[in-house]
Amino acid sequence: MTGILDRIASPADLKGLGPKELAQLAGELRKEIIAVCAKNGGHLAPSLGVVELTLALHRVFESPTDRIIWDVGHQAYAHKLITGRRERFGSLRTLGGISGFPKRNESPHDAFDTGHTSTSISAALGFAAARDLRGERNKVIAVIGDGSMTGGIAYEGLNHAGHLNKDLVVVLNDNEMSIAENVGALSNFLNRTVTSEFVHTMKKELEGFLGSLDRLGRGVLKVAKRAEESLKGLFTPGMLFEAFGFEYIGPIDGHDIGRLTETFEKVKRFDDAVLIHVLTKKGKGYPPAEQRPALFHGVGPFEIETGKVLKGKGGAASYTGVFGEAIKKLAAEDERIVALTAAMPDGTGLTPFATEFPERFFDVGIAEQHGVTFAAGLAADGYHPVFAVYSSFLQRAYDQVFHDVCLQHLPVTFAIDRAGVVGSDGPTHHGLFDLSYLRHLPNMVLMAPKDENELQHMLKTALEHDGPAAVRYPRGNGYGVSLDQTYHALPLGRGEVLREGSRGAILALGTTVYPARDAAEELAGAGIDLTVVNGRFVKPLDRELILSLAQRFDRLMTVEENAVQGGFGTAVLELLEEEGVTGVSVLRLGYSDDFVEQGEQHELRAIHGLDAPGITARAREFFGK
Repeated sequence: MTGILDRIASPADLKGLGPKELAQLAGELRKEIIAVCAKNGGHLAPSLGVVELTLALHRVFESPTDRIIWDVGHQAYAHKLITGRRERFGSLRTLGGISGFPKRNESPHDAFDTGHTSTSISAALGFAAARDLRGERNKVIAVIGDGSMTGGIAYEGLNHAGHLNKDLVVVLNDNEMSIAENVGALSNFLNRTVTSEFVHTMKKELEGFLGSLDRLGRGVLKVAKRAEESLKGLFTPGMLFEAFGFEYIGPIDGHDIGRLTETFEKVKRFDDAVLIHVLTKKGKGYPPAEQRPALFHGVGPFEIETGKVLKGKGGAASYTGVFGEAIKKLAAEDERIVALTAAMPDGTGLTPFATEFPERFFDVGIAEQHGVTFAAGLAADGYHPVFAVYSSFLQRAYDQVFHDVCLQHLPVTFAIDRAGVVGSDGPTHHGLFDLSYLRHLPNMVLMAPKDENELQHMLKTALEHDGPAAVRYPRGNGYGVSLDQTYHALPLGRGEVLREGSRGAILALGTTVYPARDAAEELAGAGIDLTVVNGRFVKPLDRELILSLAQRFDRLMTVEENAVQGGFGTAVLELLEEEGVTGVSVLRLGYSDDFVEQGEQHELRAIHGLDAPGITARAREFFGK
């Protein structure tokens, strides 16, 4: 039998399909998504959960004239498949392939670039306001998950949208599961679901009837509305959204295409702000993902038949795992240590800590701004919080790091995971800016380990420091070095000379230290004898060591896995300028002034010259002159 997906080149091809064909197409989409994710990895469970929702949206609305904006974008795979990208779908998340997230430069059906959470309502409201300014009449739809609704920006968007009362549709995709189990009072509130579209329709018709009557009818309407609100407030989340000025519909079955289509057709005729509450099952249609939705939220390659995840390179422990064990061990020695995460206990390695010290562990939800200020409050009252967070997500809380932590010189430690390139998630998730956006903040201590063992000691250093400190480390496995069982604090602001040479010096940081040392060993055979320094600290710099190198050599090279602007190399240049050092040439290696594409970590480091061969080539040219 010919597959229906083979006949779908655009959303317009959905219009003529009947219920049985749509159900068959849903199955084919799931099969295709599972096959590609099994090979490439990806956000499998979220995309499987919204297949019927995606079909209903595109069947009713007229994309790209109507704007469909996916929050985060984890769930957009079916959307990509039916909007002209079926032929390229096998390249998902690979170097040069299509993105795992909506991208405007990929398709006119991708209205807005996404990758970070809770942004869809604000963006959609912007589209709605722009439409009204032009006097047009297209629909704007934001699709946001219940997990994303724990982010504060979602409520800022709701608040403004309700105030403006624009023609805007918000679809709340409620699967009771984001990356980890949702936390907070809101999550509990959303689970109060005993209303229906029928009730909504009847209510609107009754309001219209009573409102058309005389004063008595309008009085009855006021009493009825008060009674309805009291009852609804006890049992449903509708009252919350109506308080923001939205009409509330739901909850409805998110896997019933007929019901979804009927609801969207009715809402299409509305001209005010509407929220449709849809219930879906994460991982729908693939039992391993249904049973373990957290594992299959963002999963690596796996066996389709068994759901067994295929491991990457073995042997060495991951930086995340080493951090998790180290913080647990240090917390056993110091009851002031508490740990925080923003909805990522597994991803940041804090699950063992949470099990061991549940009363000292806090998951703040997808709310990095709140998390940083919450940590500041803990620190101000005698505790030493460790906020484990991905580099790209800490960007969302920059002002709180400045205002609530550094300005008050509070002992908060930031364990910054996924620093540097992270791989297939691409530019929204690469951690290439943390050195630049943290280095200039007064009172901040900023360091990066050369390997997983040094990470343990840097964590100890940060926790003994009576002020703000950040340790940034990469995604993935370490080098397999021996792990010390006793941790010691490193001398603050002191680098480490790994190799002595006579021709010049390479000052490397973090993941670039061992490649820089390998480059120096190779160049030594060609008569280019170089000193190699493990910088360790970006702030404070090892001024004494760097200035001594500038006295010995007329050429210095810095290497870092960060944007070259404002990073470690820039700090070295600033030091030389401050000290009036002249006659020294400095070559800075890092990522250039551009957003780095998606691809495997080793591919990206090679492309940008930050692996051993790349450093060797640049050093040969620079020092060999």
